[in-house]
Amino acid sequence: MTASVLHPVSHPELHLWQGEFVDEAEAGRRLAGLPELAARVLTRPLPTDVVLGACAAVGRDLADPASALYGRLAGQLPADDAAAVLAELAGALTREALERKLRRELGGLRPERLTRPDARETVYEAWAPVGLLVHIAPGNAAAVAPLSVVEGLLAGNVNVLKTSSSDSCLALDLLAAIGAADPSGLMAERIIALRFPSSRRAWLEALCGQADAIAVWGGEDAVRAAGELAPPGCRVVEWGHRISFAYLTLRAASGDGVLDALAEDVCRLEQQACSSPQVVYLDTDDSEELYAFAGRFAERLAKVSAARPVSAPPGTAEQAEITTVQQLARLEQHLGLTRVFCAEDGSWRVLADTRPALDASPLYRTIWVKPLPRHAVTATLRPMRRYLQTAAVGGDRADVAALSRALFAAGVTRVTPVGSMLDGYEGEPHDGVYALQRYSRRVSVRAADAAFGTVACLDDLVAAPVLPPAPHAPLLGKEGVQHALAALDPRHAHLHFRSGGSTGAPALSVFTCDDYDNQMRAAADGLLTAGFDPARDRAANLFYCGGMYGSFISFFSILERLNATQFPIAAGPDHASVAEALVTHRADTVFGMPSYLWQLFHAETDRLSAYGGIRKVFYGGEHFTAEQRRVLTEEFGVEVIRSAAYGSTDLGPLGYQCASCDGSVHHVLTDLHTLEILDPHEDRPVAPGEPGRLVFTSLARSGQRLERYEIGDMGRAVQGPCACGSHVPRLELLGRYGDVVRVGTYFVNYRRIVRVLEERLGYHGEVQLEVAPDADRERLTVRLDEQYAPGPEVALAALTAEVAELASARTEGLLSLAVRTARREEFERTPTSGKLRTVIDLR
Repeated sequence: MTASVLHPVSHPELHLWQGEFVDEAEAGRRLAGLPELAARVLTRPLPTDVVLGACAAVGRDLADPASALYGRLAGQLPADDAAAVLAELAGALTREALERKLRRELGGLRPERLTRPDARETVYEAWAPVGLLVHIAPGNAAAVAPLSVVEGLLAGNVNVLKTSSSDSCLALDLLAAIGAADPSGLMAERIIALRFPSSRRAWLEALCGQADAIAVWGGEDAVRAAGELAPPGCRVVEWGHRISFAYLTLRAASGDGVLDALAEDVCRLEQQACSSPQVVYLDTDDSEELYAFAGRFAERLAKVSAARPVSAPPGTAEQAEITTVQQLARLEQHLGLTRVFCAEDGSWRVLADTRPALDASPLYRTIWVKPLPRHAVTATLRPMRRYLQTAAVGGDRADVAALSRALFAAGVTRVTPVGSMLDGYEGEPHDGVYALQRYSRRVSVRAADAAFGTVACLDDLVAAPVLPPAPHAPLLGKEGVQHALAALDPRHAHLHFRSGGSTGAPALSVFTCDDYDNQMRAAADGLLTAGFDPARDRAANLFYCGGMYGSFISFFSILERLNATQFPIAAGPDHASVAEALVTHRADTVFGMPSYLWQLFHAETDRLSAYGGIRKVFYGGEHFTAEQRRVLTEEFGVEVIRSAAYGSTDLGPLGYQCASCDGSVHHVLTDLHTLEILDPHEDRPVAPGEPGRLVFTSLARSGQRLERYEIGDMGRAVQGPCACGSHVPRLELLGRYGDVVRVGTYFVNYRRIVRVLEERLGYHGEVQLEVAPDADRERLTVRLDEQYAPGPEVALAALTAEVAELASARTEGLLSLAVRTARREEFERTPTSGKLRTVIDLR
């Protein structure tokens, strides 16, 4: 029996066990093997992105009343509550909400990965699951149980949920759907949900006796019982009953708007939530002021209560408690201690009491009103500190600031405005703690061997990352990205960058601050792998700055996150002052575009050669040729020349090099993206190792999400393990579509021309092609750097001998071919990034 064909709503005796619905007998048999199951499953890490993807898919179904899942779950809820509960669940399961939870509670989107919290040290830390996490759920909050399990999944645990046999099967159905939404099966194997009464002691003992942590909802008796069943060392996470209240200054209490808002808090959910107000404190010690306020508040509560139908009337036991409390308060009126204000139909009650001690309310629109001068707040409330949760403060800014500190000292964990006690925000801590931290352990590895210096993440040495399949979506091009920006929610548009425009008009890219931070941290890990040593290297940032171009700003951020020593100099036309700064500040590592760095080294040859201190060159945007690398190594003493990152303005960082990556080979930044390599002409994958179009899908981007974005680059997957020991997939960049230009009816590859000049003539300068119309044929001019260029006729002969397309086009009279030499400054470059324009098409 599987979740896809049998649903527990129609079979209440069934339990959910790793994606299957099983009966009582089968669940009982499997319980005996729970310890072995947990040990086996926990050896397979659960990437958070797998959880995010599955939950987001289910969340979309819950937001759609026409979906089958919505209809199935709605049928298990009271009609009046169904829409609200499913909307709550849908909102909590969105990728945006869960990503914010991960960032707030565990510090990032991939907290399970063993990375270096301080890049200058080879110490690795991660959040690991506690192991077997048992959730003992309440019976009065339908959303609590499945969402607690989702939190357990985000932390990577094996989760066993215990719900009451009298509860609906909503939690089981929802968790079955979440497990089924993950094609890897990693989530389903971590979900077990059992419906049985707490009186079944043997099952409770079997669950709790093997648990590494128990999350329990309920009063003191429920928490105590769980603690008694927990084995030594087991973490008991208590989500017990809490008491909340409002505190008003005299000025705030004089406004009808404040009182109406407070009355709304009293009426919402009939005070059933832990954050519902049970007491209203007034900043006074005057009984007459207290009674006058209580009378005015009773009037406002009557008005609000009449407009809000009762959502859940009290049962017999609850009504008996309300009557008892109300009658006792009436008796104490004769002692001058209390005063009672209540509705004739019994729908609400305001009980004014001159004694400030905190009292629990019998709920159902029953509220105590008590005096409490602000100087006595902490001393009066602190005895109840273990039970306090929310305080709504009515006052001005200074009142809120001062009273919040006093209330925190008393034990309150949450302060809100009046009227929003039951509202929260994404990432808000619960009862003073973060759930994900309570469901996790912080683990560390200290590695002393120098070989770990270029290992940014230990997990990459173990296994290839688990990646989601390519989405079912059409290919996306630059025009589609720009068009989608018009509809982008302003909440997701924090940082705006423009591309360098080397292959066309500059395009706009937009990121949230969280997206940007996540990308810079991933790129920083890549730079460690490339051989940058933040503990020793002194880095000069020589990328271009300004014009909304992102390279300089990005590498400033990357180096900042590595705690590296850096000099944000930026590329500039005054090469002498840049070289002087490098020497003065003893920079030994430079970052920049190859074309700019090439100009700098040659414009300041004497100074930089004499200095001899530049040991490392990290570049981006273009590539150094083999001859250029030789010159930098032999003439300037550079020891390491490596790509700082492979990336684009649209997508951010895409790949990184390790010491074993030669030429244009990069590891893919799988923390941020998945990669498809498609046939040059069709939307289908190429065979392994074959060249094709690079298509990326962003994984960790909450704002401008890009799915199946065709970046414009060609490449191929590099087969086999990398010599560096990393299992992260690799690709070899083979140039851009623009590297192939149609001229004289033939397709000519720019990189083929560069390679011929380098291999045949030992040329190591820059190459620029210019295509223009002529009277009777097209004209192709190959521009070379006069410092390194051979004679034009020698170069022309080599090109026509080695590039068959050029020779044929000339022979057929379709092309006029010329070689020209020029000074380095005369080469045309994009003004924003400084990149060389490899092909200038004037047609």
